[in-house]
Amino acid sequence: MNAFNQILGYPLGWVMWALYGIIRNYGVALLVFTLLIKACLLPLTLKQQKSSAKMMMIQPLINDVQNRYKNDKEKLNEELMKLYQKEGYNPMSGCLPLLIQMPVLFGLIDVIYKPLYHILRLPKETIAVGKEILAGISTTPVADHIAELSIIRSVKQDPTPFMALGQDIIDKIQALNLNLFGMDLTMQPSMSMFGEIFTNFNPVILIPILSGVSALASSLQSMRQQSVQATEGSPNNSSMKGMMLMMPIFSTWIAFSVPAGVGLYWFYSNITGIVERLIVNRIYNPKEIAKKAKLEHAERLEKERLERIEAKKQLKEAVKKGEISPEALPKNLPAKEVNRKKLAEARKRDAEKYGEEYVEVTDEDLV
Repeated sequence: MNAFNQILGYPLGWVMWALYGIIRNYGVALLVFTLLIKACLLPLTLKQQKSSAKMMMIQPLINDVQNRYKNDKEKLNEELMKLYQKEGYNPMSGCLPLLIQMPVLFGLIDVIYKPLYHILRLPKETIAVGKEILAGISTTPVADHIAELSIIRSVKQDPTPFMALGQDIIDKIQALNLNLFGMDLTMQPSMSMFGEIFTNFNPVILIPILSGVSALASSLQSMRQQSVQATEGSPNNSSMKGMMLMMPIFSTWIAFSVPAGVGLYWFYSNITGIVERLIVNRIYNPKEIAKKAKLEHAERLEKERLERIEAKKQLKEAVKKGEISPEALPKNLPAKEVNRKKLAEARKRDAEKYGEEYVEVTDEDLV
């Protein structure tokens, strides 16, 4: 997992480096980073919104297929795939934003654990020297994944043991602003902080709480939207609701397991997600999209019905004139296919009559 986080963290580290270089405040840079991620995911969010409306429209058709093939799972999946293909619906499209956010979260964990590498862009050799010094002055072993954070704290408390790094490096580390409103974003919140909330209050404990509360608000908003969509024919999805209710617990657990900066990003992501959903719902209202989609669906069905009627008429006329034998064509072919068969039989007759080579009928011949 560490190597996976490093791979994901490399490009995100450059983004955070650029943002911190402009803003000079880690907490605010994280907020701008979150907004950039949301902006990049906006096309997928809009696609997800349209997919939800599409689902509302075709849900009765899905229910019908499920009822007809409830005892044949293989046939059920086959018919559902045909329905999705015909209606242009991708059942996985709604999951894409979430699937993309998780790698971003893991990559950001690497960025926040390694500010010397990602934010200050110090050479790996220099960081390795700092780790050796840290190991020499620490009374207990320091885990490698928190070594850079420990170096920063140690240098800010007493830079003397780290003079081998050079004064310019020490100045950069001491100037590194990893706080927000008095909260040290490199610190990992712990449950023990609750016991000291009245005697030695540490504002970092607020981040897991804010993360969990914002995740709950986001889940409730999503569930409310789903209940509105359910009135248009989609059934209550208990498993989806269960997953949404698990998100606040997951957010809180994440915030207690990593440095406060990760929890802050999760909080930012939840809040901006709520605002984004409000705006997207106003621009792409699911009910309005579903209503428009239903109208387009009805128009397409009517067009297909008229094409079948026209095909039958042409078929009868062709058989009546002797251009096509009744056995030559199956019933209910579209008009284009009827014309293709008529032209093909005419070409075959001409080829036999004049001893020419038969040429297959193409779509260009039917224009």
